[in-house]
Amino acid sequence: MASHNELGALGEKLAVQFLLREGYEILERNFRFQKAEIDIIAQREIDVVVMVEVKTRNSSYFGDPQSFVTPAKIKLLVKAANEYIIANGLDVEVRFDIIAVLKNEKTEQIEHFPNAFYHF
Repeated sequence: MASHNELGALGEKLAVQFLLREGYEILERNFRFQKAEIDIIAQREIDVVVMVEVKTRNSSYFGDPQSFVTPAKIKLLVKAANEYIIANGLDVEVRFDIIAVLKNEKTEQIEHFPNAFYHF
C-alpha cells in the first residue's frame, strides 16, 4: 500500500475513534456508490445521519486538510448519501461533516467540522 494510502487509512481510524468517544455510532465505513465513497456514516441523534469525509495530511504546508474537499467531491458525496438513504429506507435528516486529521511524527491533531457544507 502506498504511504499516502496508509496515512489516509490511519486518518480514518483516528476519526472513527474520535467519533466513538464523542458518542456516535458508526453505521458504515467506506460506503461506495458508483465513483463516490463516503468515508464514515455515523449517527448520534436518532433522526440525523452524519456523512463524514475524512481528510488526512502530514503537513498543513499546502493548506488545512479540510480545504481539500472540492465542489466535485461534495457532489459525489451527496450522490452517495442519497443512495445510502434510499437503499436503507431511512427517513432522517442528513448532515455532512468533515474531520481533518493532521498526523506526523510530532503532531496528531483532529478537528471536527459539523455541517461543513450543505447539499443543495
